[in-house]
Amino acid sequence: MPFDGTGEAGPGPGAGPGPGAEAVAELVRGAQRGDALAMDELLGVLAPYVGRICGPIALQDGPDATQEALIVVFRGIGRLKEPAALFGWARAIAVREAIRWAERRRRRQTVPVERAEWDELPATTEEDPELASDIADVLRRLAPEHRAVLVLRHVEGLGEQEVAELLEVPVGTVRSRLFRARRSFRSGWG
Repeated sequence: MPFDGTGEAGPGPGAGPGPGAEAVAELVRGAQRGDALAMDELLGVLAPYVGRICGPIALQDGPDATQEALIVVFRGIGRLKEPAALFGWARAIAVREAIRWAERRRRRQTVPVERAEWDELPATTEEDPELASDIADVLRRLAPEHRAVLVLRHVEGLGEQEVAELLEVPVGTVRSRLFRARRSFRSGWG
């Protein structure tokens, strides 16, 4: 299903301060016109957001997935129909790239995965590095598609329907993945 230019206007929960929606829309329009400075600024705005999505899904490949997602954004910015939809569009790309990188690692995995690391964890773990490490260890053991639904539902705060649309799967599939992911997370936590 190709991107139709609809989506949310902002970077979502926990994104922190940044340029306003109109400033970001102007950067998008500038990047679409070929303005290299606008694209550079736009990538600076998007990089932390995309990294926050890719990190928990792709784990140690998070930086690579983030970079790849930003390249896809850079190459496809001209196809973005509505500048206000930037963050929703970038989120879809980030999730797709993070899952692709995680699946690639899982296929070639011959030794145990080293401890997962990423730049930004949910706010509740920032004050407690031990808790962050424990969460990362449990997440590392989940399948990429399970990490993706957990991150989108519980970190990004998307509804099941939104997750289904983003992952291009039926809502029932999202619900079953959430059920399995939560069960696996609880079992790994205990």
